[in-house]
Amino acid sequence: MADLAPTEYLYELWDANWDDGPLGNYRVLRHEITRKTPKRIYFTRGGSRPAFVDRQRIEANGEIFYRPIARTLYLAPPEIPHQPKRASLAELKQQMANAHPDRGGTDEAFIAARQRYEAAKARQEGARP
Repeated sequence: MADLAPTEYLYELWDANWDDGPLGNYRVLRHEITRKTPKRIYFTRGGSRPAFVDRQRIEANGEIFYRPIARTLYLAPPEIPHQPKRASLAELKQQMANAHPDRGGTDEAFIAARQRYEAAKARQEGARP
């Protein structure tokens, strides 16, 4: 029996909340490659819709911006970006205390720490009903 070639894919980084701005709900979508020619790579998008990308450009860069869906397609699965966890009010308050000039900090560092604390406090109070 003939050996079957492994299925190849193009990959897309997709966020479920893209319309509201990326919120970190990322998934990697796979688009099956159906055929390769010297100029193009053909793949299926959304189940069965045929599409293609420029083969030389994607192979040279490892990625290509695909206009019909306004996203980047990759030859290898991309890493899912992780958003850093926001500091809690208690952590920001401690940073503000540590930056105080009486504790060896500078005026500029204390002012910046206080602004971060006040902004986080306002966000938290604005989120409460």
